[in-house]
Amino acid sequence: MTEKTFKISVGIIAGVFTLLFCILVLPPLIEQPDIIGAFGAGFVNPYASAYSADVFCCFAVLAVWVIYESPKVKYGWICLILSLVPGVAVGFAVYLIMRANQLKEGLKNS
Repeated sequence: MTEKTFKISVGIIAGVFTLLFCILVLPPLIEQPDIIGAFGAGFVNPYASAYSADVFCCFAVLAVWVIYESPKVKYGWICLILSLVPGVAVGFAVYLIMRANQLKEGLKNS
């Protein structure tokens, strides 16, 4: 896979997730603007709880990775904010693209 194909693929996945997130979450949130209740709804049954736990763990792994690579990859913290809204799929995808660009630039400047 080429680097361009990688970046486009990851970007498309992030875009599709963002679109799905907006379609699924915004209408009920506009109707009932209870953010804490909406967050708690992710834990309504064992299956939803397991998926929610997976998301939290993925966020934690991404956070550790961003902190670890912070000397090499600038502005990774932005991806952690994107991981909160719309979600980890977007924050992770943007981090991979930023990382690829910055590491490539670092190799050119070496």
